[in-house]
Amino acid sequence: MADDAQHTELERWVNRFLSSLVVERGASPLTRRNYTFYLKRFLDISKLRRPQDITLDDVRDFRIALHEQRTNAGDELKKSTQNYHLIALRSFLKFLAKNDVDSLAPEKIELAKTVQRQVDFLDADDVERLLAAPEQTKEDRVVKLRDTAILESLFSTGLRVSELVALTRERVNPKRPEITIRGKGGKLRIVFLAQEARAALTEYLSARTDNDPALFVRHDRASKRSANVTPLTSRSVERLVHHYAQVAGITKKVTPHTLRHSYATDLLMNGADIRSVQAMLGHASITTTQIYTHVTNQQLHDVHNAFHGRRRKTRPL
Repeated sequence: MADDAQHTELERWVNRFLSSLVVERGASPLTRRNYTFYLKRFLDISKLRRPQDITLDDVRDFRIALHEQRTNAGDELKKSTQNYHLIALRSFLKFLAKNDVDSLAPEKIELAKTVQRQVDFLDADDVERLLAAPEQTKEDRVVKLRDTAILESLFSTGLRVSELVALTRERVNPKRPEITIRGKGGKLRIVFLAQEARAALTEYLSARTDNDPALFVRHDRASKRSANVTPLTSRSVERLVHHYAQVAGITKKVTPHTLRHSYATDLLMNGADIRSVQAMLGHASITTTQIYTHVTNQQLHDVHNAFHGRRRKTRPL
């Protein structure tokens, strides 16, 4: 939506908002692309021309249109996807209010209730098998060392895969346990490398013969023939995690985000407080971190063990 004289006043404000996402809030190109799509859909459906024309009735009509929208497969849009549209619209209305533009109050927009999503994580035995999987393959030594370092780093830090592939050798010193990460929205946080991850990184970096600044690079035949190696992409890491899950005999689908879930679950099950886990994961809201609490509430387990079925005779397992 280029800003030109042919656009309506509302479209021009949308363009300014989208520019502010990157310039002022440090949003990623993906976030801008998604918000562009969501707000363009609102403009197309509402046919409104001025910010002050937006009413609650327009929002209700937008909700109905989203509910009636179908995917390419003919399915309804998920509630979470519908909410993404409303979140984008609410953020836009906040931007208008900040700039003293008369429009609908952003707090008037309420999100649809969604079913609590299931957290998919690995138990301790599966984690150990996954971390050991690279050594069971016939890959070159440097590839085994790299992939072990990747798996150990993901489980040790809970990094998003995009954050992992953005790491450089300059920023990661295996002799020090902490790394400063620039996460979503350009926000900084500290994550920590366990001793196993630091040892794996030290071995891998010692085996590197290139000078590329990226922490994790390709070591395939093509890169060997080239003078320049290339950093791993998020998709490359997703493929290798999936591959090693199969090598480890894990039947469920395993992604880098599964290791992030496993990291958070492991911390909470071992007594970490949820606010600390929120900080280490880089969640803006505690609500996001609370998805883990229903699977990690050790107190509920202890209460059940202490008080349930105490009059019954126990049978050996």
